[in-house]
Amino acid sequence: MNRIEELIAESKLSEILNRNEAEKQKNTVIWVLAIIGAVAAVAGIAYAVYRFFTPDYLEDFEDDFDDDFDDYFNEDDQV
Repeated sequence: MNRIEELIAESKLSEILNRNEAEKQKNTVIWVLAIIGAVAAVAGIAYAVYRFFTPDYLEDFEDDFDDDFDDYFNEDDQV
C-alpha cells in the first residue's frame, strides 16, 4: 500500500512540475505580446504627434492656386 501512495505522490508532483513549465511558456508568450503592443502604441503616438505638428504644405498650395485661378475669370462668366 505504501508503494501505491508513493506512485500517486510522484505523479502529482510531476503534474505540478509540468503545469509550471506550461505556465512559464504562457508567461513568455504574454510578455512578448505585451512588449510588441507597447512598442506599437509608442510608435502610433509618435506618428500622431508628428502628423499633428507637421505643417500641411498641400493645403497652402491649393489656396494659392485657387486665388490665381479666380483672377482670370469673372463671376459673370460662370454658367
